[in-house]
Amino acid sequence: MIAPRLEIDLGKIQFNARTLVKWLAVQGISVTAVMKATLGSPEIAQAFLRAGVKTLGDARIENITKMRQGGITAPMALIRSPMCSQVARVVKYTELSFNTELDVISMLSAAAQKAKRIHGIVLMVELGDLREGILPNALSHAVREILRLPNIAIRGIGTNLACRSGVAPDAENMAALSALANSIESTFGLPLDIVSGGNSANLDWALSGADTGRINNLRLGESILLGCDPLHRQPINGLHTDAITLVAEVIESKLKPSQPWGTIAQNAFGRPATTETVGHIQQAILAIGRQDIDPLGLEPPHGIEILEASSDHLVVRSSRFNHPVGTEIAFQPNYSALLRAMTSPFVSKIWKNRTTTMPSSLPLSKKTLLIPRYQENQ
Repeated sequence: MIAPRLEIDLGKIQFNARTLVKWLAVQGISVTAVMKATLGSPEIAQAFLRAGVKTLGDARIENITKMRQGGITAPMALIRSPMCSQVARVVKYTELSFNTELDVISMLSAAAQKAKRIHGIVLMVELGDLREGILPNALSHAVREILRLPNIAIRGIGTNLACRSGVAPDAENMAALSALANSIESTFGLPLDIVSGGNSANLDWALSGADTGRINNLRLGESILLGCDPLHRQPINGLHTDAITLVAEVIESKLKPSQPWGTIAQNAFGRPATTETVGHIQQAILAIGRQDIDPLGLEPPHGIEILEASSDHLVVRSSRFNHPVGTEIAFQPNYSALLRAMTSPFVSKIWKNRTTTMPSSLPLSKKTLLIPRYQENQ
């Protein structure tokens, strides 16, 4: 089989999505399935939709366009603020976009008038993580200005946490978002259909049994694809953590010294190599590199240690076996490694198991994010 490749189990992804949709529905929260780590894969989009997801989200209009061209007709949301240069495409291919800038929303209004469409928007609010968002004290002014614009419908407000600064969603900042939603509704008589509390990092809060207030939507990607809690990178109990596997092929296998020799300077990526003196080691090189993956985001199988990576080579040490040329080694990617591998044209994508399956046992060496008992029994 061709290598390197991502082996993508659509059944396991569908199971994870259905499980999270079910758990969150108990809390009155809908799921927007985030497609950006999948490069707009219509196959994964269909798995999400089969699981009961109603809306798909992506940060790039190119991925949304790809899904539309692949026959996906479900509602789409652009979850990154639109570029001025892409407003016409945003209006054409999406029902909803997440916004922070009045100038951009004015351009969306003009594009929507031209297309004879109503374009929905969610206003993103800054609640401490310091990525995108309107400051809370400026939100009322923004709403007042937007209500003057034709062909624009304010559908809701949202926030994003944990992505830039690692600020965790909690009772305080989620209550603040709920209060802002109530204030907008009472001030302007404007019903808000969507109060989007954040991303997969919100799951610990949302499923803790806490009062979720007005929060009725989460945007989930990593938790569905990898069965992982992004706040602490812990597996979520009851979900598959092995739905996606990266497989690479050995192109060199030799016994080599553990220490380089000669004058040592920076390596190809601007830092000195880190090595230890342990005599000779069984070293293998795999035909994949930083152009394709984030080497720090790969979990190797037991007995394999990742030593270093260049643009085209991944160097590993085996403490147990010699891996002859042609051997394949499978890794579990984290979100960073998955993003890069899905984007790389040099990594093939292999679709497996289009039916749902029960989760395999979770690795005992990892801590798990435990879902409350009452939700496990729903």
